[in-house]
Amino acid sequence: MDDLDALAAELGERLKARGETIAVAESSSGGLISAALLSVAGASKYYLGGAVVYTGKARMQLMDLPREAVAGMRSASEPYALLLARTARERFGATWGISETGAAGPTGNGYGDAPGHTCIAISGPSEAALTIETGSDDRAANMRAFAAAALQLLNRATAD
Repeated sequence: MDDLDALAAELGERLKARGETIAVAESSSGGLISAALLSVAGASKYYLGGAVVYTGKARMQLMDLPREAVAGMRSASEPYALLLARTARERFGATWGISETGAAGPTGNGYGDAPGHTCIAISGPSEAALTIETGSDDRAANMRAFAAAALQLLNRATAD
């Protein structure tokens, strides 16, 4: 996790210096985005909370997103990732929301996505979403790649 920790340390310092906060909703990264952000000393100044939204039940219970809110949306899609990022930001009253949703592997998900597919998004003063395809079925490597891509997206959005 060294590369994640280094990126999270840079982000953490930037968020603290600006007085900005973040909330996380992640799925296939399994908490690695939150773990990286929380590995920084003083994380309580910017990290407000997060959830591993791995199932439909978790989405309803942890994010309070009923089926109607996601009707017609695939869970491993950019629109869904944006909805998660916006919801995390709004529920926690954070400056930024960040999300990830995909298929870590070794198999794909029930929506036809191959292992290594994920969508990440940020919501805050600016919004962005993107799709990542690692082409790998290595679950642990994909989880790290997903978390790194999410942190890199936030890094680009917060860079001066």
